[in-house]
Amino acid sequence: MVIFQIMQSLTTFSSLDTSLRKNLTAVFWTGLFFWASMASQLPTIPLYIRTLTQSFDQIGLVMGSFAIGLLVCRSYLGKLSDRKGRRYTMKIGLIVAAVVPLCYALSPSIPLLMFFRAVHGISIAAFASSYSALVADLAPIEKRGEVIGYMSLVNPLGLAFGPAIGGLMYEAWGYQPLFITASLLAFAGLLLTTQIEIGGNVGDRELNRQSVSANAVKAGFWQTFLSPRVRVPSTILLLVGLSFGTLSSFMPILMQQKNITLNAGLFYMAAALSGFIIRFPVGRLSDKWGRGIFISIGIFFYGLSMATIYFASHNYEFLLSGIAEGIGSGITIPAIVALVADRTVPQERGYIFGLTWLGFDLGIALAGPIMGKLIGVVGITDIFAIATGLCLLGIVIFATQSNKTISESFKFAIGRADDRYAIKYADQ
Repeated sequence: MVIFQIMQSLTTFSSLDTSLRKNLTAVFWTGLFFWASMASQLPTIPLYIRTLTQSFDQIGLVMGSFAIGLLVCRSYLGKLSDRKGRRYTMKIGLIVAAVVPLCYALSPSIPLLMFFRAVHGISIAAFASSYSALVADLAPIEKRGEVIGYMSLVNPLGLAFGPAIGGLMYEAWGYQPLFITASLLAFAGLLLTTQIEIGGNVGDRELNRQSVSANAVKAGFWQTFLSPRVRVPSTILLLVGLSFGTLSSFMPILMQQKNITLNAGLFYMAAALSGFIIRFPVGRLSDKWGRGIFISIGIFFYGLSMATIYFASHNYEFLLSGIAEGIGSGITIPAIVALVADRTVPQERGYIFGLTWLGFDLGIALAGPIMGKLIGVVGITDIFAIATGLCLLGIVIFATQSNKTISESFKFAIGRADDRYAIKYADQ
């Protein structure tokens, strides 16, 4: 089945224009090195912080500081990518990702780690939105979901290779070589940006010939952010971000406290593998069945992952949780990227992507300190029950608010109605 899906993806890519195929390949490898750099630090950063403090509050604050750079810079960098080009802001993200891990190795104190974690967040603010917007720009409209799904494979692949590389470096030589490796991976991605050729917005030439209201591009921050086409996906990403932030901040420590012998890197590898497999059919099917049903399914699997961690007491249960988390992210993230691409025009796409992902950033920022405080009240295990409830809340919000009426929202969430906020329906 997996081989069939891979062959089908190769068929899709072979049908694309040669220059477009070359561009997408360069973009893909750039993204892969970026996410491998970021993911190489996932299993070890919480443990590194714990060598400096035993306070869950401080661990949560350091981990949550990562999102400060995201929150402060995401919308500005999104606008910058619309104005100066996607490649320009991708380079900013890669430069930050290459420099900051070296600072971790030289700054063994909680205040400095908080500062550099905040600076590190700028890397995703600059890179991730620009990468998604560039892929959406390049993808042919009729194959947008499929191409976005394939190009989003950089996330699970990075999560597969990154933690494995980081875990091996840490176990063999300690934290400093791990941080140097993370820096080198980002630098390799920076070199690959020279192979990306930016021309016209290939995928949106047809769309640009349509009459699209200029108000969508010129609206102010709050007017745009609070509009239903942005507010609802951003809220979903907020709840997913709270769950993911809880997982990335405290799951390795929970495993340590439960005397789980499983390397946390294997959790992320299981998540990456399942996320890799699920993206092959989902992107193509979302072009046929709509984005809504896949976002609903993705949030459900995220919640299932949090619930599994809550009950887990054996290695295999944590692996099952990783598989569920991979399926959840592998479905939810590409589907929301495609949803936002459907709802935007190229002149605003980087900005709108940045605004939408503010929800995810805020979730990660709040998860560390809030859940760190709650651990003192309910214990470290029960915060994953809370994360499960947040995912269930996300399903309810999406099923009632994702379209222009509650009835249409529910139908959209189960794949029985169109997205009325998509550009092709917006003026109807």
